[in-house]
Amino acid sequence: MAKHPKAATITVQVRNSAAGQFVDADQYKGETMQAAIEKVTVTGASGKAGFAIANYLVDAGYDVLATDVAPPRAGLKCRFLRADLTQYGEAVEVLNGMDAVVHMANIPANNIYTESTTFNQNILMNANVFQAAGAVGLERVVWASSETTLGLPFDPPLYAPVDEDHYPHPTSTYALSKVVTEEMARHHSKWWNIPFIGFRFTNIFAQEDYARVPGYQDDPSDRSWNLFGYVDVRDCALACDLALKADVTGADTMIIAAADTIIDRPSRELAEEIFPGLEFRSEVEGTDTLLSIEKARRVLNYQPQYSWREMVSHD
Repeated sequence: MAKHPKAATITVQVRNSAAGQFVDADQYKGETMQAAIEKVTVTGASGKAGFAIANYLVDAGYDVLATDVAPPRAGLKCRFLRADLTQYGEAVEVLNGMDAVVHMANIPANNIYTESTTFNQNILMNANVFQAAGAVGLERVVWASSETTLGLPFDPPLYAPVDEDHYPHPTSTYALSKVVTEEMARHHSKWWNIPFIGFRFTNIFAQEDYARVPGYQDDPSDRSWNLFGYVDVRDCALACDLALKADVTGADTMIIAAADTIIDRPSRELAEEIFPGLEFRSEVEGTDTLLSIEKARRVLNYQPQYSWREMVSHD
């Protein structure tokens, strides 16, 4: 029998049909209900991160439904339903009967589609998923924001390590779509009284991506655009699992990155060389990340498990 994650404490809502509003269920029963998050929809499951997250959650004991507008990838360990989340009815269908959603589906960067399409499609997908999550009674929403909301490409950053307060500084319609979605998440969380946990993922690496890392060492300035940040896709999945279990309320966002930079030089020395005069607001030791993960550590007990240093041969 699969082992299910620790039950999350939630406030269940009941529709007041006369008023057309939602109220806390404990107003009726005098208690906060307990519910285990067991059934999870993962959107964007044909993408790099979504695929890894879906399989990770299956291995962790969740009942997972994967969905994407693209066909399923080989090796997916769970059931799959192809859906277009720009259509509200399809968003409702893939969320109905589930406990939570890990929402990864979006156009993942600028310069793939036109600026207007990137913004409009992302906003529409996110609005549909958030609205459907409340309408069908989900208990939690975990979703992908982006490090780009922090001001990428940094030229220079305002200070280092960059943390959640280095926001909002969108420089593209992709980043702006994520900034707007963070605001939407805050309001939807209030409307439905369920947690919305957003992750500002840095540059995500799967195993095949690490072959490029040795080439970064000769000219680190090529990676200064995000302060030499990266995160292993398996740590992205870990963060999502932790967010599904965390004892949190309301809407929040946090940076998810590796514990180190992707350059094999002391982080502070490197940043000061490329960005002279950069203000440092906390201590940085050795090759520590310059994208602060202290909030994720504090709120979720997030501890990255993977580093490029174990993935790349130093021969």
